[in-house]
Amino acid sequence: MEKFSQVRGAAAPLLLDNVNTDQITPVVFMRSLEPDYEKALFGRWRLAASEAEPFVLDRPHFKRAPILVAGANFGCGSAREVAVWALVAHGIRCIVARSFSEVFRESTLKNGVLPICLGVADQSAFEQKVVAVDGQAAFEVDLVAQTITCPDGTVFSFAMAHNERAALLEGLDDVALTLRHRALIDAREAQIAIEQPWLQSVRS
Repeated sequence: MEKFSQVRGAAAPLLLDNVNTDQITPVVFMRSLEPDYEKALFGRWRLAASEAEPFVLDRPHFKRAPILVAGANFGCGSAREVAVWALVAHGIRCIVARSFSEVFRESTLKNGVLPICLGVADQSAFEQKVVAVDGQAAFEVDLVAQTITCPDGTVFSFAMAHNERAALLEGLDDVALTLRHRALIDAREAQIAIEQPWLQSVRS
């Protein structure tokens, strides 16, 4: 998993509530053995948009925006991890939302994407700054300091569980986190081999 410490760039506003995983990655785009995840991202909405009013992520200032700003309950619906893969394929490394579906939030963490929920008192103020800038200047998200710095210098702080923060900073997925305890695992396996030898595989 790619490490996450800081990201700087445009913040794309998608200020809608209850955006579900089928809207993020419509199943029709997932029917090939090797889907084009970037093309699938918000595929229906992007196809329905016009040249005069393109979907937000197709606008010039947001085509590779690393930050997505969303409403409440983002990523609800089915447990579709490809929704996160599609966001990563577009280049999104951080999602700032009013709230997340619990399953979707877990998927972001396991794929190196930082999910942020600002305090209730800061949510509207931050969204207003994102809309006002309209992709013309960069925001900076710093996981070490747990802050978002706006182009005008305004700083918003966010909280995160220590274990989640550490895993992102070090780029550790669940397997890598488990293997940090390899010595303890090996010692336990050796003990079981002595105490319960019938559980061991038969070797030729």
